[in-house]
Amino acid sequence: MKELAGRLTAVDPDAGAAVRVIAYFDTLAEARAGLEALVRGAAVLAGCPARLVDDERRVRVRVEPDGRRQDSDLPPDPAWPSAALAPGGVPALWLERAGGAEPSVVDAVILERAAGALRLVLDRTRGRAPVSPGADPALVETVLDRTATERARLHAARLLGLDPDDPTTLARAVAPLGGRPRILRVRRDEQPADATAQAAGLPEGRVGVGPAVPVLGLPGSWDGARTALRFTAEGTAWDPGERVVRADDLGGTALLAELIGPGAEPPPDVRDLERAAADSPWMLATLHAVASTASLRAAATAVNVHHSTLQDRLIHAEALLGWPVRTPQGRLRLHLALTMRHLARG
Repeated sequence: MKELAGRLTAVDPDAGAAVRVIAYFDTLAEARAGLEALVRGAAVLAGCPARLVDDERRVRVRVEPDGRRQDSDLPPDPAWPSAALAPGGVPALWLERAGGAEPSVVDAVILERAAGALRLVLDRTRGRAPVSPGADPALVETVLDRTATERARLHAARLLGLDPDDPTTLARAVAPLGGRPRILRVRRDEQPADATAQAAGLPEGRVGVGPAVPVLGLPGSWDGARTALRFTAEGTAWDPGERVVRADDLGGTALLAELIGPGAEPPPDVRDLERAAADSPWMLATLHAVASTASLRAAATAVNVHHSTLQDRLIHAEALLGWPVRTPQGRLRLHLALTMRHLARG
């Protein structure tokens, strides 16, 4: 899609920009982004405030072009470019662009794609009555949606069997890669060992687990779970690392997720890693073992090689990377580089 957008831009800048808009909202939809993220995308891409007003569902979200949410009680200007959430419906998504002229090609595509994605989110979270309170994904998404009213989230939580009035009720949001959000109940006295045991109840594959919070704090736990998901790996030779990552375990490392966006240009150390990985199939698994174990002997055991073989591999790796990996500073740099590789992959 990026290559197509580049080719079209050379011929028709509007067409290239429209393709990039389509790809952007497709990515958000696949990631099951919420209402605020979709309105923010419209505002940033359009370069002007964007506003969602759905009076029937009591939803109002307004985002400035710099990404800040700043709601307003003032009614939308009918002259602004707008789109309905359903064919024949009333305008609900607005771009606050003055002038009253017909929307540009790019504005029209932004409105169409954003409105379609918003409609899917609203239909999932607010568009139908619950039929299976214990497992209805619409209820789960409502509880996790910070743009939903507190009343709606409390109602959905009770239907899911979560009692917000019980001070011992805590829960965690769970973000599986490519799967539906989940919620795990936890005990207030849960110990680290108990949390580890709960892994048996998690879905297969890469999973991010949010912190344990009271029911009304679940949107924040969902944010933490999605951040943790970005730190996960497939656990293969080409993508070594943990398949399940808990937000509680990230600490200050979570700040890296704010600095390195998905699909961003990889930092220099990550590019060094990729060049080294292309040289030898054992490279990434070996370096991950060095960064994640207590000693070089433990690392050798983890990758099932003799200690002397590990030393030979690391000498070769250091020559390719251009920096040491057997010093404390080098191991920290290696750990950060492997982590940034996960975050930058998109």
